[in-house]
Amino acid sequence: MESLDSGEDGGKNSNKAKMMSIGRKKFNMDPKKGIEYLIEKGLLQHTAESVAQFLHKGEGLNKTAIGDYLGEKNDFNEQVLQAFVELHDFRDLILVEAL
Repeated sequence: MESLDSGEDGGKNSNKAKMMSIGRKKFNMDPKKGIEYLIEKGLLQHTAESVAQFLHKGEGLNKTAIGDYLGEKNDFNEQVLQAFVELHDFRDLILVEAL
């Protein structure tokens, strides 16, 4: 029975990884649709902090797409931008290093 249970867990993790990969690809093509997909699939919460952490981690994400998403002029994206900036530690860095 244990091997069956671990097989199910492995399948769930594999499916989650596959959906996350699809979400990243969607994000790189259309950031808004990518985020919507990840929220719809339960891989991200619809909070500025959750989206900011996803963008900050940046695994497999196009930096231009991240910039496009953070630069959108609506309340939620501006909240994500604020949360994204707060995830960075700029103390003791000169301007060039911080960029």
